[in-house]
Amino acid sequence: MHQLPIFLNLTGRTVVLVGEGEAAAAKARLIERAGGRIVRAWEQGATIAFVALDDETAARAAADQLRARGLLVNVVDRPELCDFTTPAIVDRAPVTIAIGTGGASAGLAKAVRQRIESLLPARLGALAAALHAARDAMKARWPAAADRRRAIDAALASGGALDPLDDRAADKVSAWLASDTVPQPSRLETIHLTSPDPDDLTLRAARLLGEADQIFHPATVPPAILTRARADAVRHVVDAPPPDAPTGLSLWLDMPKDC
Repeated sequence: MHQLPIFLNLTGRTVVLVGEGEAAAAKARLIERAGGRIVRAWEQGATIAFVALDDETAARAAADQLRARGLLVNVVDRPELCDFTTPAIVDRAPVTIAIGTGGASAGLAKAVRQRIESLLPARLGALAAALHAARDAMKARWPAAADRRRAIDAALASGGALDPLDDRAADKVSAWLASDTVPQPSRLETIHLTSPDPDDLTLRAARLLGEADQIFHPATVPPAILTRARADAVRHVVDAPPPDAPTGLSLWLDMPKDC
């Protein structure tokens, strides 16, 4: 990654905004939507700042002054002067999807956002809220964290009981909890890699990597492939698949020598 994506809680916090005009107004709307308090010059307690000035010399000077105060600074349309950039946003509160290009192309980020907007139902946020409200019930139904995660993964899968692309999914959480759903048994799946390029992964392989609890792989599997797996999946560098599958979903990544 070229940047670390984070979600910053600005509610009630002070944000410096330097500049006037269209670009400054757009940043002001963004800050206000996130609950931030806007000031036009440095103030005690501020932690981030936006600079929207047309003149590059003035923008650079303002950014340097704010950075000297310990603030992280975003300079509009000048990614080389930025400590952070603002992404294109898909808002289904409390679900927020951010698309960034590291300042390379705001147009590309917008185009991707528009594609995602067309896919996601308006009530996706309601599903998130319903799942949050059901946390205690889910813990009671599946006391083991691994069983709980597998049950949720199965429900949220394409065509599952709580498919996120189903606009009525939020209304089905109670029925799902009351159903006879059981976590999938332990199993071992093999992914036959055809290339060291993660873009060559099949849809099935990408899905399995995102779901696996344990990943077994030879040392020759490149990091670019492994980063497509769940961050908390346990990695095992081995020469052969395990004879017995551990609890949950395990993967063996088969990497031919000629790849």
